[in-house]
Amino acid sequence: MSKIKNAFANGKAFIPFITCGDPDLATTAAVVREAVKNGADLVELGIPFSDPTAEGPVIQEANIRALKNGVTTDKIFDLVRDLRQDVTVPMVFMTYANVVFSYGAERFISTCQEIGMDGLILPDLPYEEKEEFQDLCDKYDIDLISLIAPTSENRIAMIAKEASGFIYVVSSLGVTGTRTEIKTDLASIVKVIRENTDVPCAIGFGISTPEQAAKMSSISDGAIVGSAIIKILAKYGTEAAKYVGEYVKSMKDAM
Repeated sequence: MSKIKNAFANGKAFIPFITCGDPDLATTAAVVREAVKNGADLVELGIPFSDPTAEGPVIQEANIRALKNGVTTDKIFDLVRDLRQDVTVPMVFMTYANVVFSYGAERFISTCQEIGMDGLILPDLPYEEKEEFQDLCDKYDIDLISLIAPTSENRIAMIAKEASGFIYVVSSLGVTGTRTEIKTDLASIVKVIRENTDVPCAIGFGISTPEQAAKMSSISDGAIVGSAIIKILAKYGTEAAKYVGEYVKSMKDAM
Protein backbone atom coordinates (compact mmCIF):
# COMPACT_ATOMS: atom_id res chain seq x y z
CA MET A 1 0.00 0.00 0.00
CA SER A 2 1.52 3.27 -1.08
CA LYS A 3 2.16 5.68 1.79
CA ILE A 4 1.64 8.54 -0.68
CA LYS A 5 -2.14 8.04 -0.40
CA ASN A 6 -1.83 9.29 3.21
CA ALA A 7 -0.97 12.74 1.87
CA PHE A 8 -4.42 12.94 0.30
CA ALA A 9 -6.35 11.38 3.21
CA ASN A 10 -7.25 14.66 4.93
CA GLY A 11 -8.66 16.79 2.13
CA LYS A 12 -6.61 18.59 -0.49
CA ALA A 13 -2.86 18.02 -0.46
CA PHE A 14 -0.34 20.85 -0.58
CA ILE A 15 2.96 19.71 -2.10
CA PRO A 16 5.99 22.02 -1.94
CA PHE A 17 8.99 21.44 -4.21
CA ILE A 18 12.42 22.19 -2.74
CA THR A 19 15.78 21.93 -4.54
CA CYS A 20 18.17 20.10 -2.20
CA GLY A 21 21.27 22.09 -1.29
CA ASP A 22 20.01 25.54 -2.31
CA PRO A 23 21.63 27.46 -0.68
CA ASP A 24 22.92 24.57 1.49
CA LEU A 25 21.66 21.27 2.90
CA ALA A 26 21.15 22.61 6.44
CA THR A 27 18.76 25.21 5.03
CA THR A 28 16.98 22.52 2.97
CA ALA A 29 16.42 20.50 6.16
CA ALA A 30 15.09 23.55 8.03
CA VAL A 31 12.80 24.50 5.13
CA VAL A 32 11.34 20.98 4.85
CA ARG A 33 10.62 20.84 8.59
CA GLU A 34 9.04 24.31 8.56
CA ALA A 35 6.92 23.45 5.50
CA VAL A 36 5.63 20.27 7.15
CA LYS A 37 4.92 22.12 10.41
CA ASN A 38 2.80 24.59 8.42
CA GLY A 39 0.71 22.05 6.57
CA ALA A 40 2.70 20.48 3.71
CA ASP A 41 1.16 17.05 3.11
CA LEU A 42 3.86 15.62 0.84
CA VAL A 43 7.33 17.00 0.06
CA GLU A 44 8.95 16.87 -3.36
CA LEU A 45 12.74 17.03 -3.06
CA GLY A 46 14.69 18.00 -6.17
CA ILE A 47 18.05 16.32 -6.75
CA PRO A 48 20.03 18.95 -8.71
CA PHE A 49 21.05 18.15 -12.28
CA SER A 50 23.23 20.15 -14.67
CA ASP A 51 20.64 20.05 -17.49
CA PRO A 52 17.16 20.21 -15.91
CA THR A 53 15.10 20.30 -19.11
CA ALA A 54 11.68 20.65 -17.44
CA GLU A 55 12.67 23.66 -15.39
CA GLY A 56 12.32 27.37 -15.97
CA PRO A 57 15.02 29.90 -15.01
CA VAL A 58 14.15 30.05 -11.28
CA ILE A 59 14.65 26.33 -10.60
CA GLN A 60 17.52 26.10 -13.12
CA GLU A 61 19.36 28.73 -11.08
CA ALA A 62 18.62 26.80 -7.86
CA ASN A 63 20.16 23.69 -9.48
CA ILE A 64 23.27 25.67 -10.43
CA ARG A 65 23.61 27.17 -6.92
CA ALA A 66 23.25 23.74 -5.30
CA LEU A 67 25.77 22.05 -7.61
CA LYS A 68 28.25 24.88 -7.10
CA ASN A 69 27.96 24.25 -3.37
CA GLY A 70 29.09 20.66 -3.89
CA VAL A 71 25.79 18.85 -3.38
CA THR A 72 25.90 15.17 -4.32
CA THR A 73 23.29 12.42 -4.42
CA ASP A 74 24.93 10.72 -1.42
CA LYS A 75 24.78 13.94 0.62
CA ILE A 76 21.07 14.23 -0.27
CA PHE A 77 20.48 10.64 0.87
CA ASP A 78 22.09 11.60 4.21
CA LEU A 79 19.82 14.65 4.39
CA VAL A 80 16.78 12.38 4.03
CA ARG A 81 18.09 10.02 6.72
CA ASP A 82 18.24 13.03 9.04
CA LEU A 83 14.78 14.30 8.03
CA ARG A 84 13.24 10.87 8.57
CA GLN A 85 14.09 11.04 12.27
CA ASP A 86 11.08 13.32 12.73
CA VAL A 87 9.39 14.04 9.36
CA THR A 88 6.62 11.50 8.79
CA VAL A 89 4.80 12.89 5.72
CA PRO A 90 5.44 11.12 2.40
CA MET A 91 8.44 12.40 0.42
CA VAL A 92 9.35 11.90 -3.24
CA PHE A 93 12.44 12.70 -5.26
CA MET A 94 12.21 14.72 -8.47
CA THR A 95 15.23 14.34 -10.71
CA TYR A 96 16.31 13.23 -14.18
CA ALA A 97 16.89 9.76 -15.61
CA ASN A 98 20.59 10.50 -16.07
CA VAL A 99 21.07 11.09 -12.33
CA VAL A 100 19.59 7.65 -11.58
CA PHE A 101 21.54 5.93 -14.39
CA SER A 102 24.88 7.43 -13.43
CA TYR A 103 24.41 6.46 -9.76
CA GLY A 104 23.30 2.96 -10.79
CA ALA A 105 19.53 2.47 -11.05
CA GLU A 106 19.22 -0.42 -8.61
CA ARG A 107 21.60 1.16 -6.12
CA PHE A 108 19.68 4.47 -6.34
CA ILE A 109 16.19 2.97 -6.00
CA SER A 110 17.14 0.48 -3.24
CA THR A 111 18.71 3.38 -1.29
CA CYS A 112 15.45 5.35 -1.71
CA GLN A 113 13.66 2.50 0.06
CA GLU A 114 16.34 2.21 2.76
CA ILE A 115 16.21 5.91 3.71
CA GLY A 116 12.39 6.11 3.67
CA MET A 117 11.54 7.82 0.39
CA ASP A 118 8.15 7.00 -1.08
CA GLY A 119 8.30 7.91 -4.75
CA LEU A 120 10.31 9.08 -7.73
CA ILE A 121 9.42 11.63 -10.43
CA LEU A 122 11.50 11.61 -13.64
CA PRO A 123 10.08 14.29 -15.97
CA ASP A 124 12.34 13.28 -18.87
CA LEU A 125 11.29 9.62 -18.77
CA PRO A 126 8.76 8.94 -21.58
CA TYR A 127 5.82 6.71 -20.64
CA GLU A 128 6.94 4.23 -23.31
CA GLU A 129 10.33 3.81 -21.64
CA LYS A 130 9.26 3.60 -18.01
CA GLU A 131 9.84 -0.18 -17.87
CA GLU A 132 13.51 0.76 -17.58
CA PHE A 133 12.80 1.80 -13.97
CA GLN A 134 9.35 0.35 -13.22
CA ASP A 135 10.50 -3.16 -12.26
CA LEU A 136 13.10 -1.80 -9.84
CA CYS A 137 10.57 0.62 -8.32
CA ASP A 138 8.13 -2.29 -7.84
CA LYS A 139 10.88 -4.44 -6.31
CA TYR A 140 11.80 -1.77 -3.75
CA ASP A 141 8.27 -0.44 -3.14
CA ILE A 142 8.93 3.04 -4.57
CA ASP A 143 6.10 4.69 -6.54
CA LEU A 144 7.22 5.80 -10.00
CA ILE A 145 5.06 8.90 -10.39
CA SER A 146 3.40 9.42 -13.78
CA LEU A 147 3.12 12.85 -15.38
CA ILE A 148 0.17 13.83 -17.55
CA ALA A 149 0.50 16.97 -19.67
CA PRO A 150 -1.95 18.92 -21.87
CA THR A 151 -0.33 17.16 -24.84
CA SER A 152 -1.02 13.66 -23.44
CA GLU A 153 -4.55 13.70 -24.97
CA ASN A 154 -5.42 10.17 -26.10
CA ARG A 155 -2.76 8.70 -23.78
CA ILE A 156 -4.30 10.10 -20.56
CA ALA A 157 -6.43 7.00 -19.87
CA MET A 158 -3.54 4.65 -20.59
CA ILE A 159 -1.12 6.52 -18.29
CA ALA A 160 -3.76 6.84 -15.54
CA LYS A 161 -4.59 3.11 -15.54
CA GLU A 162 -0.97 2.22 -14.75
CA ALA A 163 -0.25 5.08 -12.33
CA SER A 164 0.83 4.63 -8.72
CA GLY A 165 1.29 6.97 -5.77
CA PHE A 166 -0.20 10.08 -7.31
CA ILE A 167 -0.47 11.56 -10.79
CA TYR A 168 1.38 14.80 -11.50
CA VAL A 169 -0.83 16.85 -13.83
CA VAL A 170 1.23 19.44 -15.69
CA SER A 171 -0.93 22.58 -15.87
CA SER A 172 0.44 24.10 -19.05
CA LEU A 173 2.94 23.66 -21.83
CA GLY A 174 6.54 24.74 -21.37
CA VAL A 175 8.77 24.69 -18.31
CA THR A 176 8.18 25.29 -14.60
CA GLY A 177 7.72 28.85 -13.37
CA THR A 178 5.05 31.12 -11.97
CA ARG A 179 2.27 32.12 -14.35
CA THR A 180 -0.27 34.91 -14.07
CA GLU A 181 -3.03 32.63 -15.32
CA ILE A 182 -3.46 29.00 -16.29
CA LYS A 183 -5.67 28.55 -19.32
CA THR A 184 -5.50 24.79 -19.92
CA ASP A 185 -8.80 22.89 -19.66
CA LEU A 186 -7.59 20.90 -16.67
CA ALA A 187 -11.07 19.82 -15.56
CA SER A 188 -11.48 17.64 -18.65
CA ILE A 189 -8.01 16.08 -18.14
CA VAL A 190 -8.86 15.28 -14.51
CA LYS A 191 -12.23 13.84 -15.59
CA VAL A 192 -10.48 11.29 -17.83
CA ILE A 193 -8.04 10.44 -15.03
CA ARG A 194 -10.90 9.89 -12.56
CA GLU A 195 -12.68 7.60 -15.04
CA ASN A 196 -9.62 5.35 -15.20
CA THR A 197 -8.09 5.26 -11.72
CA ASP A 198 -8.65 6.12 -8.08
CA VAL A 199 -4.99 7.20 -7.72
CA PRO A 200 -5.09 10.86 -6.59
CA CYS A 201 -3.90 13.61 -8.92
CA ALA A 202 -2.28 16.96 -8.10
CA ILE A 203 -1.66 19.90 -10.43
CA GLY A 204 1.73 21.59 -10.76
CA PHE A 205 3.62 24.10 -12.96
CA GLY A 206 2.74 27.77 -12.69
CA ILE A 207 0.93 27.85 -9.33
CA SER A 208 2.14 30.61 -7.03
CA THR A 209 -0.79 32.41 -5.35
CA PRO A 210 -3.32 31.20 -2.77
CA GLU A 211 -6.09 31.90 -5.31
CA GLN A 212 -4.43 29.65 -7.91
CA ALA A 213 -3.86 26.93 -5.29
CA ALA A 214 -7.53 27.07 -4.29
CA LYS A 215 -8.67 26.88 -7.91
CA MET A 216 -6.35 24.01 -8.86
CA SER A 217 -7.19 22.00 -5.76
CA SER A 218 -10.91 22.48 -6.45
CA ILE A 219 -10.37 20.68 -9.78
CA SER A 220 -7.94 18.02 -8.50
CA ASP A 221 -6.72 16.45 -5.24
CA GLY A 222 -3.91 18.91 -4.57
CA ALA A 223 -1.48 21.57 -5.75
CA ILE A 224 2.28 21.41 -6.31
CA VAL A 225 4.33 24.60 -5.94
CA GLY A 226 8.02 24.97 -6.76
CA SER A 227 9.23 28.21 -8.33
CA ALA A 228 7.43 30.47 -5.84
CA ILE A 229 9.17 28.66 -2.95
CA ILE A 230 12.55 28.71 -4.71
CA LYS A 231 12.15 32.49 -5.14
CA ILE A 232 11.77 32.83 -1.36
CA LEU A 233 14.95 30.78 -0.92
CA ALA A 234 16.80 32.93 -3.46
CA LYS A 235 15.69 36.06 -1.60
CA TYR A 236 16.31 35.01 2.03
CA GLY A 237 19.01 32.33 1.66
CA THR A 238 19.87 30.63 4.94
CA GLU A 239 17.12 32.64 6.71
CA ALA A 240 14.40 31.36 4.36
CA ALA A 241 12.77 28.63 6.49
CA LYS A 242 10.48 30.97 8.46
CA TYR A 243 9.29 32.70 5.27
CA VAL A 244 8.69 29.43 3.45
CA GLY A 245 6.66 28.25 6.45
CA GLU A 246 4.47 31.37 6.31
CA TYR A 247 3.98 30.93 2.56
CA VAL A 248 3.06 27.24 2.91
CA LYS A 249 0.51 28.11 5.61
CA SER A 250 -1.13 30.76 3.38
CA MET A 251 -1.39 28.27 0.49
CA LYS A 252 -2.69 25.41 2.64
CA ASP A 253 -5.25 27.70 4.31
CA ALA A 254 -6.51 28.82 0.89
CA MET A 255 -7.03 25.22 -0.15
